[in-house]
Amino acid sequence: MSSCNIDHTKESVAEKLKSQKPFLPSSVYQSCNTLLADHPSQNTLNELFHLLKKYDLKDEAERLDRDKKMKALAE
Repeated sequence: MSSCNIDHTKESVAEKLKSQKPFLPSSVYQSCNTLLADHPSQNTLNELFHLLKKYDLKDEAERLDRDKKMKALAE
């Protein structure tokens, strides 16, 4: 995952999550929604945003890897 200097807002992450909803497994989507409701740190917001970014364009192996990382963030 490439690093970025931009701090993403909770709203921008929620928007990105909503835009990727059709491509995400429902369990991952729910985990991310729960995470956003729990006042995540700025670092967590940034990481989640980048895991969601262009998710729909990734191959199956990359999606599975991102799914695991998103679920781990939500734990």
